[in-house]
Amino acid sequence: MYTVISSGFTFLFMAGIWGRMAILLGNPATDYRNFGFPFILYDPKLSFIRWLILMIFISPFLQLRSTIFTAFLTLRKKLN
Repeated sequence: MYTVISSGFTFLFMAGIWGRMAILLGNPATDYRNFGFPFILYDPKLSFIRWLILMIFISPFLQLRSTIFTAFLTLRKKLN
């Protein structure tokens, strides 16, 4: 239960920080090369979209998954 709450808080926090940057996708004059994120793909705009997806959606999911896995390992260690 607490894992879902902390992951949801992380999602809201990341959406608040990086969601404002999604407005830049509609602006044709945006310079994606000097924005300060790593170029994962060859196109700067696609890298920016990928970065937003990574920060807003995948980061909270990985936090949820790692916390559940760690709780499982802790429970297993205590039962053995």
